[in-house]
Amino acid sequence: MKPLLFTSFLIALTTVIIAQQATTVSTFECISVYWSPDNGSAEKNVLVHFRISGTNEWHEGLPIRYDPIEGTDLDKADYRGSIVNLKTDTEYEIELSLEGTAEITTITASTWTDNFPVAKIIKPGNLSSQYNVNESGTPNGYILIDGTGSTIDVDGNINSPACINITGNYIIIRGYKLTGGLKAAIMLGACHDIVIENCDMSNWGELSNTGFGKNYQGAITSWEESLERIIIQRNLIHNPRYDANNWSEAGSQGSNHPEGQQAISFYNSAGNHVFRYNEVWSDKDHYFNDIFGMLQNDSYYGFPGPDTDIYGNYLSNCWDDALELDGGNRNVRVWGNYSENIYMHISNTGTAIGPLYIWGNVYGKSYSPPGSTYGEYSSFMKMGEPVFNMGGCIYVFNNTLININNDGSGGIGTNDSDYGRYVFNTISRNNIIHVRNGKRSISDRTEKSNNDYVNNNKHYENDYDYDFLSGNYPLGNEQHGITGKPIYQSGYGFDYKHMTASFYLESGSPGIDAGKPVPNFREEYTGSAPDMGAFESSQNPIEYGVHAYLSEPFDSFTLKVKIEGLGKITPGDGAYTTDSTLLLTAIPALNFKFDHWNGDLTGTINPQA
Repeated sequence: MKPLLFTSFLIALTTVIIAQQATTVSTFECISVYWSPDNGSAEKNVLVHFRISGTNEWHEGLPIRYDPIEGTDLDKADYRGSIVNLKTDTEYEIELSLEGTAEITTITASTWTDNFPVAKIIKPGNLSSQYNVNESGTPNGYILIDGTGSTIDVDGNINSPACINITGNYIIIRGYKLTGGLKAAIMLGACHDIVIENCDMSNWGELSNTGFGKNYQGAITSWEESLERIIIQRNLIHNPRYDANNWSEAGSQGSNHPEGQQAISFYNSAGNHVFRYNEVWSDKDHYFNDIFGMLQNDSYYGFPGPDTDIYGNYLSNCWDDALELDGGNRNVRVWGNYSENIYMHISNTGTAIGPLYIWGNVYGKSYSPPGSTYGEYSSFMKMGEPVFNMGGCIYVFNNTLININNDGSGGIGTNDSDYGRYVFNTISRNNIIHVRNGKRSISDRTEKSNNDYVNNNKHYENDYDYDFLSGNYPLGNEQHGITGKPIYQSGYGFDYKHMTASFYLESGSPGIDAGKPVPNFREEYTGSAPDMGAFESSQNPIEYGVHAYLSEPFDSFTLKVKIEGLGKITPGDGAYTTDSTLLLTAIPALNFKFDHWNGDLTGTINPQA
């Protein structure tokens, strides 16, 4: 007789509490997440996992900190964060769980598509007065204003504040050369869902009573707070009509603070914008004030507005900030940009709500003339002073500060000063912070040496680690950091012909395999750990500007012209393919005459191919 075998089973029942529903806001490659679960606290993060809907593989996101902001509902939720590096036009399943509890919620969200449906095409052709776009498309059918091969030159006409004025919605502006706008190249009213792409914008702006350009006049400008979902991509923005004053020259009201034209200027907009793959530059006599930026600094609003992405841009030639990200900075994401020949790379005196994410960027030369108010160079990130509630989290990952010829910038919140500016709620990992003149890499202006302190009745704790630093940093931090100077592979630098950067660390240089994987931000690497800085040895050079990451190969050159006297050259500055044939025409102003070409083009024939 066979014995009977009795097996007991213990069934464990786990109670899962389904918390209130989270909300999301999408862009092409990112999703903002908002959630206020019950029992949230500073001791509990929200853990993030996501996957493409219909697949099995889950990915880990960066945990979200508890960070309610008192005195405003613009924070939107107690927990705010971003999922990044996503595929376009793709649906994702997102799981959020409150750490140490059974609270969990799952939602789906889709990223934007690059393919905007077009219901109507308008080709206005060449124009000499402002073109007004009052008609609206729909989400299922945009109106395309196709200016490919055409120019709108309003020549500073007082009746043409801009080359194009847009008050309609669901509009695409494509391919125009825009020049001569009195105040702007493109003026945006209280509109939404606008795409501005493949345009060339120059020679806009008014002269102020200081003898410099008027402030807040961007090539693309809006003063409307309802402005939402503006996509500015693959444009050339260069050479405003007037110069901005630098920090050694008097501006208005007795201040040397730079004032003048900018590239993009939005006032307290509703946000959810994307500024990507643009090239912005100028000549030495027509510098920008800031490149991307505007008001309102010490507020919960400000530039660029919440849920906004800025990436793949080449930014050069301004007397103040390449990116003026002052204000709320709620889920603002900045990555893959290259800035040089500027004063300060990023101003972020606000970050009153956050989080602000800065990763994978490359920062070059910082310069201001002798006699400048605050010295001849500035910092990588401005940070703040305790005059406003800087309550938002700031994440700084895998950026590279270039300082090979001692012409780079200062570090996080500091340049020439002994301690620098106050730094709030900042987490840094894997950055190469090679600063100028051996100054501090990270500000030490705190009430405690370990950067743990209270301001405006709120507890702040900064967290710096796994960074590569040439200067000093706050005591008690950088337990896994490296001090010294990076060594780059031969052939390093910026390729202006193809708009690519390669600053890979040389084999054996400090910083190789010395970083820390950051979920969803820097996970792919070769070797035992990520390299410090923006460049991983196994990856291709980083691409910037109008041709970046396009599937079609290209070869182009940049035309730059300088005029002695008064007049204009057509076509003007811009990027052209190498198989282009250009007929350059010099058009002198009244009481001036054409004399000769000098430089790469010589002779007295006008026009000349």
